[in-house]
Amino acid sequence: MKKLLSVIALVVALGFATNGQINVNKVLKNSQKKAEKNIENRISNKIDKGVDKSLDAVEDGIGDAVKGDDSKTKSTKTEGETKTKEKSTSGDAKADSKSKNKSDVKQDSTKPAPVLTWAKYDFVPGTEIIFEDNQEGEQNGEFPSKWDLKSGTVEIANLSGENVIWFRKNDSQIKPLIKVTNFLPDEFTIEFDYQVLSSTQHHYQLYFIGEDGKRSTSWIDFGGRELGYHTTRENSTFNGDINAKFTAGWKHAAISFNKRALKVYVDDQRVLNIPNVDESLKSFSIKSGLGTSATEAKSMIKNIRIAKGAVPLYDKFLTDGKFITTGIKFDVNKATLKPESMGTINYVVKMMVDHPELKFSVEGHTDSDGDDAANQKLSEARSKTVMDQMVKLGIDKTRLTSKGYGEKRPMTGNETPEEKAQNRRVEFVKF
Repeated sequence: MKKLLSVIALVVALGFATNGQINVNKVLKNSQKKAEKNIENRISNKIDKGVDKSLDAVEDGIGDAVKGDDSKTKSTKTEGETKTKEKSTSGDAKADSKSKNKSDVKQDSTKPAPVLTWAKYDFVPGTEIIFEDNQEGEQNGEFPSKWDLKSGTVEIANLSGENVIWFRKNDSQIKPLIKVTNFLPDEFTIEFDYQVLSSTQHHYQLYFIGEDGKRSTSWIDFGGRELGYHTTRENSTFNGDINAKFTAGWKHAAISFNKRALKVYVDDQRVLNIPNVDESLKSFSIKSGLGTSATEAKSMIKNIRIAKGAVPLYDKFLTDGKFITTGIKFDVNKATLKPESMGTINYVVKMMVDHPELKFSVEGHTDSDGDDAANQKLSEARSKTVMDQMVKLGIDKTRLTSKGYGEKRPMTGNETPEEKAQNRRVEFVKF
């Protein structure tokens, strides 16, 4: 600092050296002192002002830090946050878009086909079982014991661990082995599963038989994609499409007849609705159609049930305070609902919607085969499954309870397949 002051003073002194009369040494000496003093004062003032300004800034910074609103920091932070947020929002939007697109694709690709939804399925089977054949206890390679052979070759086969009725040759035909000749009442339902492997092959004809024991003039043709009701008396054919898109595999057929009205279902679709069948329908036979070869067909059926129609369930409830149904079915030894159960469940749900005062105890029952404790547990699980399904369909859970009674309350014996099927039931009891 002193060296700087000396240099500045010297420069100033020389500036006054224009007058040669002045004593240079004296001027230099005096000027140097004066200049040093002035410069020192000015520098001091500048330093003071700078210090004050710096101190003011420091104090302001301390105050802002205490207040938490440092404008510069806040501004920088806000801008950073904004950029980050914008980036995040943009990223989220892209992610959402991707997620949405993925979700849409997934939803489209996994959306159940109409055949699997069963949401509007309205088939309700009869409550009194006339004939039941699930091929239980049958021997592989033997003729099915609950049927009579009309033509061809038919045997029991085992497919994927399950017994089925196999029509080994085309045009093979069987009829239920029932002591009563005219076993179909005025109101009846028929159900069975049939296999189709292509849209054009594996047709099955269900021929109705009249009161005189002769083949009726009407029959139903079940194919891979189409279904037809034929009557030679009226020389008419009523056709219905089963599915817009053919899928190979097992189909569930259901027929409902009410004195003169005939309805035919395949899986969850009502394919035919014939209002007036002017014929006597007293029994039937099933015949295989086209197969993959003339010598050995691939036509198969299973799980055949015939039931007598009854009064509407709601009327039964008004009379007895409860109603019984065998139309709710489960996988063997499981509480998993079979799709065709939805007809009865949908019916009960609609009943409860139409009559909001109704409250039901859903009560499960089994046959007496197997262990008592296992049957008890199974009946409890099955009744809860039905209750949960009804809740999913919109019934308030406060209007339902579930119970299981296992094999404790049989309706009939437990010797024949029909008796066992009648005992495997679900009851809806008012509470």
